[in-house]
Amino acid sequence: MALTKEKIVDLYRKRAGNYDLTANLYYLIGFREQAYRKKATAALSLRAGDTVIEIGCGTGLNFPLLYKAVGPKGKIIGVDLTDAMLDRARQRVNERGWKNVELVQSDAGAYEFPPGIDGVISTFALTLSPDFDKVIRNGCNALNPGKRWVILDFKLPESRLAGKLTPLLLFITKPFGVRLDLADRHPWESLQKYMTNVSVSETFMGFVYIACGERDHLSSQRG
Repeated sequence: MALTKEKIVDLYRKRAGNYDLTANLYYLIGFREQAYRKKATAALSLRAGDTVIEIGCGTGLNFPLLYKAVGPKGKIIGVDLTDAMLDRARQRVNERGWKNVELVQSDAGAYEFPPGIDGVISTFALTLSPDFDKVIRNGCNALNPGKRWVILDFKLPESRLAGKLTPLLLFITKPFGVRLDLADRHPWESLQKYMTNVSVSETFMGFVYIACGERDHLSSQRG
């Protein structure tokens, strides 16, 4: 059964202190999380001076990659549900001396995207939100024409052979709130509904995907 928002907050409050360390332990099973994050942020095709929003920013693991892309004249807005995770993100920002990072504590489904942004990204977070379709739609409506929404997340593999490893993956991801019933959520299909030029690529035997879509050049909002 999927966790409630309250349970997600409680879970990530407990994990905030050692989240970065435990995330890196995935390398022991060949899960190259940082490499996937680099591919996802690169897919945004950000430019210096752009404004990018990260939904479910956590401790800010993507911030160095995003900052490198937008530079000091750009802006990063990190949105997360859990105060403790944002505290860790704020610590990262302060240690780096970044002045162009805004942190917002909000449920993703309730977050009001500012208009005229140049990219939206979510990594290993959006599937946890039951409002993922609404989040994707709202983010799409806020994007400038031609700008991109990128999702990096887990999914069940189509391969029967890889599928046999599903219990192992769920055992590893369970501490992060990932449950089997979340497999019924397909955020990439929402990208296909609201955006154009959508691409979906798989990695890690089909357990991980990167989906990318562009805001079309129509001026009206999508409902």
